[in-house]
Amino acid sequence: MLILLPPSETKRPGGDGAPWPKTSPAFGSLRRLRTQVVRALVELSADADTAMRVLKLSERQRGDVAANATLRTSPTMPAVDRYTGVLFDALDAGSLDVAAREWLGAHVAIQSAPFGPICALDEIPAYRLAAGTSVPGLPPLRRLWADAAGAAIAASEPSFVLDLRSEAYVALGPVPAGVPQAYVRVVTESDGGVVRALNHFNKHAKGDLVRALAQARPEVASLADLIAWGRAHDWSFRDAGDGVVELLM
Repeated sequence: MLILLPPSETKRPGGDGAPWPKTSPAFGSLRRLRTQVVRALVELSADADTAMRVLKLSERQRGDVAANATLRTSPTMPAVDRYTGVLFDALDAGSLDVAAREWLGAHVAIQSAPFGPICALDEIPAYRLAAGTSVPGLPPLRRLWADAAGAAIAASEPSFVLDLRSEAYVALGPVPAGVPQAYVRVVTESDGGVVRALNHFNKHAKGDLVRALAQARPEVASLADLIAWGRAHDWSFRDAGDGVVELLM
């Protein structure tokens, strides 16, 4: 199973890993595109005021421009530790044992805007770039990444893809139709049977789910396997059809 996560706007600073691109992230076929985006971000950051306007940053976020300016020289850390925010705080990868973290590295990828899909333990620098940003010198990120990222995901030959990304990041790397997959929607159901999607708790639930999977490390090769695992471990999944699985909270 391959689990796809969205990134987070907020990042943890610092790190002690080798600078990009001396690290060797997964999905190596994307190296050329990664280099292209990093170069464009570094060039954009030469003019801080222009970069802030393009990235839609406030004055208090000026430090994010400096992070982009040093993308090729700043230290790195595992992506799953770099990202913060509701989902990654709930996942709390730093508190997991070695076996659980290794499972994350083998089974979880995060869809980033500058690097495309990266594995959870791939080391990355701090950066600022959202999926919908138009970077001077680059085509729209959706057009830049979609085909190449989707092909890279398919080439990894996952038995089953559990897609927990937001729609904006799905667009940066759609999973090809021939790959067994399910897109997760976090919902709640009233006593009257009315199903309602959750917003803030959506991210928290996804982080909790990935943490539970990393700790249990089940063999999941299909949606049926996931539903069966959930039934045995107090996670309620429902096949909603059309490639969607509902996580009932």
